[in-house]
Amino acid sequence: MPILGTAFTDHPRKAMATTPRDRFDDVPADLARVGAHRAPRPAGRGFVAFAWAALATGVLVGAGVLGLGAIEGRISNVGSVPTTPTAAAPTPTVDPNIDVVLLNATTANGLAAGAESMLVKAGWKVGSTANASATDVKATTVYYTTASQAGAAAGLAKSLGITRTALSQQFAVPGQSRLTVVLGADYAAAH
Repeated sequence: MPILGTAFTDHPRKAMATTPRDRFDDVPADLARVGAHRAPRPAGRGFVAFAWAALATGVLVGAGVLGLGAIEGRISNVGSVPTTPTAAAPTPTVDPNIDVVLLNATTANGLAAGAESMLVKAGWKVGSTANASATDVKATTVYYTTASQAGAAAGLAKSLGITRTALSQQFAVPGQSRLTVVLGADYAAAH
């Protein structure tokens, strides 16, 4: 049914009002438009996305490695031997009745044997020498198991030319009175 005031036509463009052509009606022939608002894709967009993904992966892996390193450092510190500071420095003594155990905690060969001969000359009784389970100990320490051994531990440390002693049950053997020396990198560097 025709609408009043308009002429009937079989084509919708003919029914529309026409306007004069302007510069927006002339579309360049080399422009490959698919839709009204699409522009050509810039070259190299896939590379940019890949570069961002690679950067994000690198940052995540780096953070993971640093995090695991920090966790590992905390775990290895949990197993360290606590040292108990003494109120007054004990008088260093030499006690030939106490067995001395020497443990080489470095990669230097013969370190415990050299320390043994020096301690025997100083009047100590060396019961045994061996390699420690770890080879990365930095500071040489004399470990004693009871407070009554503090003077002997100080004397043993003095005989070795060190000062570090620690009260610890880590090397305690029931029924035996002994001092354990863990030779570290500082002793290896000096001898």
